Amino acid sequence: MAVVGIDFGSLHSKIGVARHRGIDIITNEVSNRQTPSLVAFGPKQRAIGEPAKTQETSNFRNTIGSLKRLIGRTVSDPEVQNIEKTFTNATLIDVNGTVGVEVKYLGQTQQFSATQLVGAYLGKLRDIAANELKVGVSDVVLAVPVWYTDVQRRAIIDAASIAGLNILRLINDTTATALGYGITKSDLPEADNPRHVIFVDVGHSSLSAAVVAFSKGQLTVKSTAFDTNVGGRYIDQALVNYFAEQFKTKYKIDVLSNPKGTFRLAAGCDKLKKVLSANSEAPLNVESIMNDIDASSRLTREEYESLIAGVLDRIPAPLLQVLQDAGLSLEQIDAIELVGGCTRIPAVRTKIQSVFPGKVLSTTINQDEAIARGATFACAMLSPVFRVRDFAIHDIQAYPIKVEWEKAPEDPDEDTELVVFPKGNGIPSTKVLTFYRNKPFEIQASYTEPSGLPGGINPWIAKFTAKSVGPDAKGDLSCVKVKIRLNLHGLLSFEAAYTEEIEEKEETPMSVDGEPEAPPKKKKVVKKIDVPFVWGSTALDKSIVETLKEQEAEMHAADKLVMDTEDRKNALEEYVYDTRGKLDDRYAPFVQPAEKEKLLAALQEAEDWLYSEEGEDATKSAYVAKLDTLKALGDPITNRWRESEERSRSVSQLRETLNRYMTDATSGDEKYSHIEEKDKQAVVEKVATVQKWLEDQIARQSEKPKNVDPVLTSAGILKKKEEVIYFCHPLLAKPKPKVAVPSPGTETPKSGTETPNPPPPQKEETQGPSEMDVD
Repeated sequence: MAVVGIDFGSLHSKIGVARHRGIDIITNEVSNRQTPSLVAFGPKQRAIGEPAKTQETSNFRNTIGSLKRLIGRTVSDPEVQNIEKTFTNATLIDVNGTVGVEVKYLGQTQQFSATQLVGAYLGKLRDIAANELKVGVSDVVLAVPVWYTDVQRRAIIDAASIAGLNILRLINDTTATALGYGITKSDLPEADNPRHVIFVDVGHSSLSAAVVAFSKGQLTVKSTAFDTNVGGRYIDQALVNYFAEQFKTKYKIDVLSNPKGTFRLAAGCDKLKKVLSANSEAPLNVESIMNDIDASSRLTREEYESLIAGVLDRIPAPLLQVLQDAGLSLEQIDAIELVGGCTRIPAVRTKIQSVFPGKVLSTTINQDEAIARGATFACAMLSPVFRVRDFAIHDIQAYPIKVEWEKAPEDPDEDTELVVFPKGNGIPSTKVLTFYRNKPFEIQASYTEPSGLPGGINPWIAKFTAKSVGPDAKGDLSCVKVKIRLNLHGLLSFEAAYTEEIEEKEETPMSVDGEPEAPPKKKKVVKKIDVPFVWGSTALDKSIVETLKEQEAEMHAADKLVMDTEDRKNALEEYVYDTRGKLDDRYAPFVQPAEKEKLLAALQEAEDWLYSEEGEDATKSAYVAKLDTLKALGDPITNRWRESEERSRSVSQLRETLNRYMTDATSGDEKYSHIEEKDKQAVVEKVATVQKWLEDQIARQSEKPKNVDPVLTSAGILKKKEEVIYFCHPLLAKPKPKVAVPSPGTETPKSGTETPNPPPPQKEETQGPSEMDVD
């Protein structure tokens, strides 16, 4: 079982794996430790991750980012309309009640939901991990923002199912960071005096903070807070808007009206931002930004901080909130840890420092990879394959949840609303609600404070309907108990519904001799009777998930076929040019004139076909067939050259082996004194026979021209070497006979008898789970 943790980011994602007694952040196909969170569609195939980034500028209308921000939302969500649209060039539309995109794919206009897009992207991350580990990947722990609601979390799980992944746990990103920090600490205090740490994560699109109490063997999240509109993309946007306005006057161009120009300006602003993190002034140069204009400008750090003041001013509020919700004073905080790329910006650090005066801002954990490492630790803890230090995680619910129901006619004063899970309620958690009813009834679950949710996310969570409810045996209202649960993912579910009946059972006390010694006693027994119920949430129906899973598998297979076809086409093209160049160079002594003429003609024919209309868009099998035809002509020539290169090395290896065995058999070394003469003679004869064969073959080969197939091949030489080893080694490796040594005080065995040697003690080996080093 592979142990994989994923940090699902809005700009990039990172994959951690447990191996070599620790956690590694693995690289993708271009050796980057982070994979762009992009999915693109083209005329032949999809491009996901790095390939999507490569063609983002040229195919911007069909390239979708902000996947983390779009999933689980509706197209009418104000945050989607007012914010996400400014960061997405694809057309956002409604797809079955959720936000989706309309793109050109395979020459047709097609629609995909954000859940499908994330499913495709998670499939890419799955393939990266599987390629690195050389094993299939199915079980993962996925880190998501602490501000994700029930609908977003369910959409992520549906997306993972589409990708063929099983989510062992959705872990909040701040909790994953805390786990990676705490599980490696060997000096944590006792539970009665915990160490309090504030984690501040300022990433590409949001800010999250958490207060976490650490003690031996556990962490407890005390509070969380966030702002979903603070991050690197808003800083970049402020810079792009500033320079776009400047260039209107300076160059008479409207960069924001040109998507390609906007991409180029955004890339330049990102570089500028990084330079200003270490310098007081930095230049901006954008070649051919639009209309063949090379744009340039400069910006000081003071001007820069003034431009992003609106973003910076949003930082203190969630930090003050998280401290207040934890019920702690600043003096009770032991450390403040910063993660996220934006915490490298001096102005951001200064603003954070203003909230925590007198405290040192620490970066003792990897600012970019802390979440992925923590998610991987969480996966290792859930895996039977790895043994990890016992470390308990006590997480909390970010939003208060209430249930509502219709008032019972029999009880006009009945409350119709109850906050079941208040803000900060621990997860997982189970509550039992009691209702008195004599007919079926419904319960609605929703978030108590819709204004506290991101954007315009619907606060509705789930609906429960109890069926077949009637009066009890006495004709009174039935007491129906409903079990409601917040699970490890932070998802709400209705687990059970039942009534309770009290039965009286007689117990007869028995005497020692088995005769009754007292009147029978009655014991009350509570019997649970299940109440049929149904409940629904925002999760996709299983049949829909299976359909989308099949569609994704088909698109994945089609993508692979296109890539394989392109690889075969490139292999054919490379063979044509490579072989043609070598025929007049390294292969020249090894090719006959007629062979060369025939091969050159075939290479020219293949080249002409490659660049014809038919060859430009042929099938994989067509490219393979063409390459096989060329290799049938070229391989004999290539093999002759290769044999000439390898033959001398093989001859040297065989001669070395022959000399070694000849020396061992004839040296008279004490080490071989116990070997019988007939065995030594057999070795000498075998060596001599093979030696003669080798010399004869070398002589025959020297008479052959280089442009004909060799009579002496490296494979044949190495086969002879193995033959010599298999014959000689058993003869010369016979162990010396053991000489019995009498023990003190024992009688020397009589001549002709042997002292049996006891068998050596056997070490029993057991195989258990691998142990992960977290120290």
